[in-house]
Amino acid sequence: MAGLFKSFAFRYGDSRMESLLNSFVVLFIVVDPIGVAWLFAAMTGYTDHVTQRRMAMRGVLLASLILFVFYFVGDLLLKSMGISLPAFKIAGGVLLFLLSIDMVFARHSGLRSTTSSEQHEAERKQDISVFPLAFPLIAGPGALTTVLLMASVHAHSEMHWLMVGVLAAVLLCTFILLVLAGYIVRALGQTGANVISRLLGVILAALAVQYILDGLRQGLLQSS
Repeated sequence: MAGLFKSFAFRYGDSRMESLLNSFVVLFIVVDPIGVAWLFAAMTGYTDHVTQRRMAMRGVLLASLILFVFYFVGDLLLKSMGISLPAFKIAGGVLLFLLSIDMVFARHSGLRSTTSSEQHEAERKQDISVFPLAFPLIAGPGALTTVLLMASVHAHSEMHWLMVGVLAAVLLCTFILLVLAGYIVRALGQTGANVISRLLGVILAALAVQYILDGLRQGLLQSS
């Protein structure tokens, strides 16, 4: 495994490896598979394991469809709306920073979870795979913004398809954690999930600020 990693690093370079790792970390934190798994277990406690697994599969597949569509049309969407990459980096960084605040303070706003009215609606549904699991829990505003940012940055580089792999890896992790949701709830509980969320929130805050600084720097260079 170490030899494989060194071969990959030699082929793609340290900067590209850093970009891949950075994108994976950001997307993993934004999707928050551990938090989603905890909510999924709480919402599906009335069902058997087979039904839970079926809902997890449908939810992840639909979320994958949404996120991959945004990834492949993201650059075209921004250009059609006349939005520059520096502007979107700044806006995306601000949104992710707000999301990190929610995570650090263990708050559940519409950025990373369901609203109170959406939660009430979900409690009355027998199948939550489409709503709220696929959207907004997995493919929420933060994830969509991150995917669009990834697509815009790497649209015309050989990293484009590697980012597809990053997105697929995060979604696979999400599915695995959803399948193991019952074990996660028993192992962590609400307190444990909040502690992990806070730690990830601090990392996301730093990455969000970096996006804002990069956007400001690129914007100033383009205007000079």
